[in-house]
Amino acid sequence: MEPIRLLYISIEGNTRSFANNLHKYANGIHDQFPENPLIELKEISDQTDFADEVNPYFLSVPTYLTGGNGIDTGVTELMTNSLGEYVAYNNNADYCWGVIGSGNRNFNEQYCLTARRYAENFNTPFIADFELRGTGRDIERIYKILVAETKKHLH
Repeated sequence: MEPIRLLYISIEGNTRSFANNLHKYANGIHDQFPENPLIELKEISDQTDFADEVNPYFLSVPTYLTGGNGIDTGVTELMTNSLGEYVAYNNNADYCWGVIGSGNRNFNEQYCLTARRYAENFNTPFIADFELRGTGRDIERIYKILVAETKKHLH
């Protein structure tokens, strides 16, 4: 199986830490059982040049919001706009197979709201979530979800 591609944006390092740990976990599993796919990472930032994606990928999006409560009094996306613009560029959204969200559960209804909004805006499923940097259990769980989602799309 080809590597699973994960595009992400990281503001404070939590999403980057999670992505790197997921990458290491996938390498370890692949070393033991080569039929299991690797994870290929691509970090998007304000400095990233837009490019045409031509292979499927998943997104990992942290939650950064300002204003409103995100439900009935509105919300303003904050900090992740460059990732949204990258996905919206040309046909890039067509290759997105799902969105993983992260955030802080202390924010209740706003937990993973940015990722849920990405999923809705780009017409792709919200497939998983983790809090802050994620745990070892989150890494294993989300890796399995990514593998299952990839197999679903390939069959």
